[in-house]
Amino acid sequence: MTVALRQQLPPMPVQAVDQVREFENVTRQCPQINVQTEHTLHAGMYARTIRLPAGVVLTGVLIKIPTTVIVHGICRVFTGERFMNLAGYHVIAAGAGRKQIFITQTDTVITMIFPSTAQTVEQAENEFTDEAHLLMSRNDSGE
Repeated sequence: MTVALRQQLPPMPVQAVDQVREFENVTRQCPQINVQTEHTLHAGMYARTIRLPAGVVLTGVLIKIPTTVIVHGICRVFTGERFMNLAGYHVIAAGAGRKQIFITQTDTVITMIFPSTAQTVEQAENEFTDEAHLLMSRNDSGE
């Protein structure tokens, strides 16, 4: 039986990733918030969860592997071609090669999950991005 996927975050063309990087350069000049990251390594899976208040614009690192993203709240997410509007609870298949922008309208919880052989959070972060040094969980502003 084939099941149609309702929502996906597809891989992004290089030009779209570059657009997000340009946007990031502008938003770095804006006031920043402290975003805590909750990590779970269990049963061969790694999950990382962030809780964002309403009215936040967040850009992520370039994700190099396919993951599942769970979003609960009302927000917009940049897919590379357009913004996807999300309201409620969504489990989304997310491709490799993406760099997202999230804009929250309400308090929003975002969890990313993927299979992992990592024994530590640092190893898991290195599995999903080559930009781990940019993660809030790698500096004093997040855990």
